[in-house]
Amino acid sequence: MKLGELAARLGCTLEGDAQIEIHGAEGLEAAKPGEVSFLSNRQYGRELFTTRASAVLVENKVLIRRAAKLPALAALRSKNPYLDFARTIEFFHQPQEYLPGIHPTAVVAKSAKIGEGAHIGPLCFIDDGVEIGRNAVFHSVVTLYRNVKIGDDFLAHSQTVVRENCRIGNRVILQSGVVIGGDGFGFAKRADGSWHKILQHAPVVIEDDVEIQSNSCIDRATVGETRIRRGAKIDDLVLVGHACEVGEDTILCGQVGLAGSTHIGNRCILAGQVGSAGHLEIGDGATITSQSGIASDVPPGAVYSGSPGTENRLWLKAMAALNRLPEMQKTVRDLAAKAAPSKRVGK
Repeated sequence: MKLGELAARLGCTLEGDAQIEIHGAEGLEAAKPGEVSFLSNRQYGRELFTTRASAVLVENKVLIRRAAKLPALAALRSKNPYLDFARTIEFFHQPQEYLPGIHPTAVVAKSAKIGEGAHIGPLCFIDDGVEIGRNAVFHSVVTLYRNVKIGDDFLAHSQTVVRENCRIGNRVILQSGVVIGGDGFGFAKRADGSWHKILQHAPVVIEDDVEIQSNSCIDRATVGETRIRRGAKIDDLVLVGHACEVGEDTILCGQVGLAGSTHIGNRCILAGQVGSAGHLEIGDGATITSQSGIASDVPPGAVYSGSPGTENRLWLKAMAALNRLPEMQKTVRDLAAKAAPSKRVGK
């Protein structure tokens, strides 16, 4: 499309030639003529100097300078360049479409209710009592246990599993290898030191517009439920333990692990490899930085770091002091030596 049309679709202010032909979107370093790029982090601003892109999505106050002999770089002024770049990608890469129908190798129970427009791929298994909404897409080897309930526009990639009695809302995406409703890790210790398995029969509930990425597990509970609320996004290799609750629009990044009965508020961010102890509350809008270990409640809006997790500013001060420990240790030794009483020489 023409650059002017793209600007109109995005609602951006255009600075440059509206007749430039645009055929795709790419990062600043890899972009070629005819492609749109973006700048959302100003530490990469130097790449505006040399990028070969025809146009760039930038905030209003960003100044664009160019290397000698390079053509001018058109600007699409945006309040949120990253979001508008994501929208631009969608204009040039339409999602793959799947024709309605059930593959001959799929096994679908007679009691299952399949909504209009569903695509059931090879080797899928849908058990008794399952209900699926409209326009669902099941890639190969997707398994639904008994009495699973799923809303409209569901997308399950290959080798995903949804266990018995779990409930899933509308527009949910499960990437490959996701397990919804596997048994929670619950065992009671016997007098002889062996373990008695605690029955895990309560369901997992996934609300609307949730995406769960590859090889993540959402465990079922003994009592109550495990619930992922509307709009939450869960990265690869994440474990959500039994009876946890993940709030609306919260993001759990790769390798996050939540012990049982952790409650996370709305619009939180847990960065990679964060771990939480069980039975604690993380308040709305909290951010937990990478590799932090959370052992107690986190107040709303807080930023926590480290293990055990503590308020970020305090943690930064502690890390600064830690880097100076060898120097501080030497200073203490020198002061101790000076303060020590002189040894008397015996006669």
